Amino acid sequence: MGRHIGPKARVNRRLNAQIYESAGAVRAFERRPQPPGMHTRRGKLSTYGYGLYEKQKIKHYYGLRERQLRKYYDLASRRAGNTGDNMLLMCERRLDNVIRRAGFTRSRVQSRQGVVHCHFTVNGVKTNKPSFLVRPGDVIEVRKRKNLEAYYSMVLESGRAEPAGWLNIDADGLRINVIGYPGHEDITLPVDILSVVEFMSR
Repeated sequence: MGRHIGPKARVNRRLNAQIYESAGAVRAFERRPQPPGMHTRRGKLSTYGYGLYEKQKIKHYYGLRERQLRKYYDLASRRAGNTGDNMLLMCERRLDNVIRRAGFTRSRVQSRQGVVHCHFTVNGVKTNKPSFLVRPGDVIEVRKRKNLEAYYSMVLESGRAEPAGWLNIDADGLRINVIGYPGHEDITLPVDILSVVEFMSR
């Protein structure tokens, strides 16, 4: 399965959560939170179906392919602690998510596009990998180009996002300093992670 490129409002309604953050998708979800389709009724899901349903939330929210999510699960399962929390915390450390959580974009889709088009550097080096996992001490900056600086300054000034506590934002320098690791309280996705872990452990 590739990344979703269809109507994002339908995904929000199908998964009963504001997964996609575009204004149109949010408005559509608020108007019609029920699943898409005439006279749709959500029947009781099987354990398998519910696990798959919750897994789709993670994939859409963070923009992951199946292989990427499986990689995070495999890494998380080999680490000490809760596998589900470990997996989500790795997703939170993705460069595209960090840029969104810092308030430099209005959605994770925009963050991913910005990274792919090399709008940012990490520790002074251009990167086009949204999946790059940041660590404490990393410094993310908007590249020194007038059009990019003007755009990201405008988004930051709009103040539409509260920066995550493990990130220090230098708005004037268009810089993000990673000062720690995310904690459980930093996970904003409403997901039953236990059911996802049980599904992926089959």
